[in-house]
Amino acid sequence: MYSERSAGDTISQERRDFDQPDHRILGHVVQCDGARAIVSANIEPSDDGSPEMNSHWTVGRMISINLHAARTVGIIYEIRKPDLHWGARSGGIIEIAVELVGEVKDNPATGKPVFDRGITVYPFVGAVAHRIRARDLAAIYDLGGRAGVSIGTLAQDEEIAAHIAIDDTLNRHFAVVGTTGVGKSTAVSLLVRKAVEARPDLRVLMLDPHNEFAGALPDLSVRVDTASLDLPFWMFRLEEFSEVIFRGREIEVDEIDLLRDFIPQAKHLFRNPGGGAYIRRAADALTADTPVPYRVADLLKLIDDRMGQLDAKDERPALKALRTRIEALVNDPRYRFMFSSRMIDDNIHRAIGHIFRVPHEGRPITCFEMAGLPSEVVNAVCSVLARLAFDLALWSDGKLKLLLLCEEAHRYLPSDPRLGFAPTRHALARIAKEGRKYGCYLGVVTQRPGELDPTILSQCSTVFTMRLANEVDQAIIKSAISDSSASTLAFLSSMGQREAIVFGEGVATTMRLKFERLDLSRIPGRKEQQSDTHGVADGNIDLAGIVNRLRNVQSPQTQQASATPSGVSTSTLRQAGEPDFRKPVQTASTDIEANFGFAANSGGRFGNRFRQD
Repeated sequence: MYSERSAGDTISQERRDFDQPDHRILGHVVQCDGARAIVSANIEPSDDGSPEMNSHWTVGRMISINLHAARTVGIIYEIRKPDLHWGARSGGIIEIAVELVGEVKDNPATGKPVFDRGITVYPFVGAVAHRIRARDLAAIYDLGGRAGVSIGTLAQDEEIAAHIAIDDTLNRHFAVVGTTGVGKSTAVSLLVRKAVEARPDLRVLMLDPHNEFAGALPDLSVRVDTASLDLPFWMFRLEEFSEVIFRGREIEVDEIDLLRDFIPQAKHLFRNPGGGAYIRRAADALTADTPVPYRVADLLKLIDDRMGQLDAKDERPALKALRTRIEALVNDPRYRFMFSSRMIDDNIHRAIGHIFRVPHEGRPITCFEMAGLPSEVVNAVCSVLARLAFDLALWSDGKLKLLLLCEEAHRYLPSDPRLGFAPTRHALARIAKEGRKYGCYLGVVTQRPGELDPTILSQCSTVFTMRLANEVDQAIIKSAISDSSASTLAFLSSMGQREAIVFGEGVATTMRLKFERLDLSRIPGRKEQQSDTHGVADGNIDLAGIVNRLRNVQSPQTQQASATPSGVSTSTLRQAGEPDFRKPVQTASTDIEANFGFAANSGGRFGNRFRQD
């Protein structure tokens, strides 16, 4: 038997005998307009001067209106006393405003209660209103046979588990919104853990701007940052590469046109070191977007050759500026993950397999840590990762299921197009609109939904809303709710820790819940907080190391050690296409090939389909 322990009420919600006190009866319906009803009740003070109704009248609680054949369910959203006067021992008449959300009927065959959002019989004047039974409350949020996972308990009754339909939540995208400090990251960690447990075939790529999730998911995740990331520059499309070159500044069209011409030629030189001039053929036409390796040295040489021609006099300022930008980019230590010497070989299988966990080896989650990265780096990397996620899901014929989780999404998906991040916005919008058909899902986490691209948020069919203080953000969430429980969102500014209101495809009806309490070791950022020390002596501060990190350069010893790894000859570190280059020995097959049937060489199914783009 259920009891309302969360509210401190010792009276059973089940009324099955006449010995039970009459406090379960709240009042009677005095008004109904089809969407809302007014319940009138007479309360009497107790011996200590306080009403004996306990929590019966709490705003946000559900009540039941008995109509014999059915029980209409409503949410209390307002309580008032008509005369606006309260005496310590006077009691009196109070009015309860209720929003009708549906009705519960008993199944004649099984006797179990069944909830329906529609209302066939509306409350009549005089109908008895009382606290909802626990079994009726559980029936309201029953998923109706859909596969579900428990993520917490109902806020109204902690004895009843709160379930979400995990497949519908993932397949149709979801969003988690809430202000800072309400447990948003903890809720995301819980959802991700529940998702991979329920869906063993799921891979998760988390864009983590605060570097906090890897420590909360140590048994399920791998950590990737710019120091361990292998993302070759030749995998970038021209639009993405342009964002990197111009660093968020206005793009020069003339220079982009030159790149569109030079990059295919550089790719041809890489594939045919001794070949002649590049001739475009319809059968094998290279474009600036084709993910085929090329050397930056060849690209710079092509620019120099064009500047040396007499007919390129008018183009020389643009050519010179473009060359300067490329040289500055290659020498920038922040972009080592793109331009290191190991990036020139055709390592697309290894790079993709590591990032997207193919095979996952028991760790299906990749936490890409972005703390400290400048916005231009974040924009370029997130754009490439989002595009690759969609392409992998598309060309794997549904075998690869990917969830791209964007923490602090408003940072790189701004609503204002003037703030940049156009390639990232386009890539994520593609996932939001078409990804579910191919097994690529999107999860959005933000504390400012008002600053998020509305196209992205509108495609999230399940929304977990935690406390929101900003009125603009509240208005956006209220406009997104589609059922008759809109008044539930009036509590957005006053919800407690770990509380959330969930609405959309992932739940049976709008639900207010409290997330499970996680162990301290599984709370994101907990280890970093525990490692913080106070009163560190000056002698323990490595100022030289801080300055080196500030300059983003390596010490001479580190550079020398990293230049020639142990067991690797100097010749193997040369770039492909150079006279003394030795191509590393490659295995006969890869795990990606075994799983998806991709060919190992660039002319395989995987490579050809990329070229068609």
